[in-house]
Amino acid sequence: MIADNSLQAVSRRTLLTGGLAAGFVLAFHLPLRAAVNEPEQPKDATDGKFAPNAFIRIDETGRTVLIMPQVEMGQGIYTSISMILAEELDADWAEVAVLHAPPNDQFYANPVFGLQATGGSTSIRAWWEPLRAAGASARAMLVQAAAAQWQVEPASCTTSKGEVMHTASGRSLSYGALALAAVEQSPPKDVPLKDPKDFVYIGQPLKRLDTPDKVNGKAVYGIDAILPGMKFATVAACPVFGGKVGKVDDSAAVKVAGVRKVVVLDDMVAVIGDHMWAAKKGLEALKIEWNKGPHAELTTRDIWQDLRAASEKDGVVAKSVGDIATGLASGDKFEASFELPFLAHASMEPINATVHVRPDACEIWTGTQIMTRVQSEAAKAAGLPVDKVIINNHLLGGGFGRKLEPDMVIAAVKIAKQVDYPVKVVWTREEDIQHDVYRPIYRDQVTASLVDGKVAAWKYKVAGSAVIARWLPSAFEKGIDIDAVDAAVETPYDFPNFHVEYVRAEPPAVPTGFWRGVGPNNNVFAVECAMDELARKAGKDPVEFRRSMLTKSPRALAVLNLAAEKSGWGQPLPPRVGRGICVQP
Repeated sequence: MIADNSLQAVSRRTLLTGGLAAGFVLAFHLPLRAAVNEPEQPKDATDGKFAPNAFIRIDETGRTVLIMPQVEMGQGIYTSISMILAEELDADWAEVAVLHAPPNDQFYANPVFGLQATGGSTSIRAWWEPLRAAGASARAMLVQAAAAQWQVEPASCTTSKGEVMHTASGRSLSYGALALAAVEQSPPKDVPLKDPKDFVYIGQPLKRLDTPDKVNGKAVYGIDAILPGMKFATVAACPVFGGKVGKVDDSAAVKVAGVRKVVVLDDMVAVIGDHMWAAKKGLEALKIEWNKGPHAELTTRDIWQDLRAASEKDGVVAKSVGDIATGLASGDKFEASFELPFLAHASMEPINATVHVRPDACEIWTGTQIMTRVQSEAAKAAGLPVDKVIINNHLLGGGFGRKLEPDMVIAAVKIAKQVDYPVKVVWTREEDIQHDVYRPIYRDQVTASLVDGKVAAWKYKVAGSAVIARWLPSAFEKGIDIDAVDAAVETPYDFPNFHVEYVRAEPPAVPTGFWRGVGPNNNVFAVECAMDELARKAGKDPVEFRRSMLTKSPRALAVLNLAAEKSGWGQPLPPRVGRGICVQP
C-alpha cells in the first residue's frame, strides 16, 4: 500500500446538507467515455484500465488506484477516503494505491464549497455518500461482468477483497481479470450501499497509507520538487500591507556568488540564485526603499480601537429564539467581552512554489488546498489560457487554511516569467509570518441572565472580518459570515431566550483568511469561558452547571459525562495543576 506520487498531471453543516445532492451527481454518475476524455487526467490514467468513474482505476493485475478529490496535509484524509471507496468497492486493501486528483471542478468539486477545495474539516462529511456510491457502482459493474461470463444472475454473486465469487458453483474471478470486461458494462444507478454492520474497513484501525513514505523519506512535498536546471528564489515584500517598491539598489546583491537575477515586482523584490543560500544572501545585500502607502502609520492599537467601536453597533441577527429583551430583564445579569488577536498559520513547510513558465505553457509544483483556483489565478499571472497551466499537487506540510489562498503561486509565476528556467520560490519564515493571511481579530460580547441557577437569556455578538465574503461570495448572505458565527448559533445548551448577532468589521489593510478551526476556535473559547464565569456566579460546579442545560442534547451530555469521568473531575489535583472542561457542538 503506497501513496502513488508518480502520476502528476447558515453554517458549514447547513451548506453540507444543501450541497450533497449536486456533489453526488457530479461525483459518481460519470460514464467511462467522460472519464477517458477528461482533459486534466494523466495520459495513462484510464488506458487499459477499468475506470468506471472519476475516482477508481483498476488494471488487469488487480492494482486499484483511488483518485483523491481532497488533499493530504497530515490529517489522514488519503487513508480515510480510500477506506470509504475500498469499503463499497470491496477492494483488496493490499492492492490499494492513491493518486492526487488533477484540477477539475466538474469531477472533484467539494460538495460543500462547489469547487475543488480541502478545508473546514469537511472532507469526510462532504464525500461520505458520493464516494460510497462511486465504490458501490463500480462493484456492481464488476459483478455484472462476472455474471455475464458465468451466465448467472448478478444477485447470486458476492464480492470480497478484490474478487467476485459465485458460491453455488465455487467459481471466482479477480477484479483484475474482470477489468476489461467491466468496461463494457453500463454504470447502474442507485446501487444499495452496505449496512454499517457489514463494514470491513470503515471503523477498523488500518495503518495510514502515507506513513511509510514519510518515515523513509520518500514522501514528496511541494518544497521537495527538483527539476533539471532549476534555480532558487526568495523574496522580500513591503513590510506594510498595501505598500509598493520604491527604489532598489542591487549593486551589492549581484556580486554575491551564485546570484543570477534580481526581480523587482510591484510590491516585492526577489533574488534568484543557484541555491537557496545564494538567493538569501543576495536578498540581504539589497538596499530597498519602500513606498509604504496609506497605512504606514497604522498600529495594532488603531485596529483594536476600530473593532471595539464597531462591536458596539447593532449587528445582523444570525439567530434568535424566544424574547431576548424580556429574558435579559429578569434574573441576575452578566456581561463580558472576549478579544482574540490576529494569528499566523506558521505551517511546518515554508510557503513555496516551483514554476516553469514557457511561451506556450506554465507548469507548477506546489502543495495547495485549492487546485483549480490556483490554476486559474496562475493562468492570469502568466497571461495564458487555463488549459495551458499544469498543476502538480503534492503532499502539504501543513495547511490550516493558509493554502486555501493562491497568493504564493501567483507571486512565483510572476517571478518565473522573468527567466527561461524553472524557479523554486521559497518564503523565509520571517516573510511568511509577516505577510500571512491571518486569522481575523474578533471581539465577542456576551450578555446573559441567571434565573434559579440556569441561563435564562443569552445574547451573543461577534464582531470581526467576513472571510467568507471574500473567499466564497455566494455563501455570504444577508450580511452574515457563516464561519464567523459557527459554533455560536449552534450551541448545545437549552437557552430559552437566545440571540446571536454578527457585525462585519474589516481591519484596514491586513488580509484575513481561514485559520484552523475557523469559527469554533473563536466562539467556543468565548462561549465556554462565559459559561465558566456564569457557573461561578451561580455558585455551581462547571460540569454540573453545564449538565443542567444539556437536557435537549443527550449526545453532548453523554460526552460531557464521559469527559468528566475520564478526567477524574472533582478529584484533588497536585499543586500548580489546573483542570477545565468545555462543550463544543
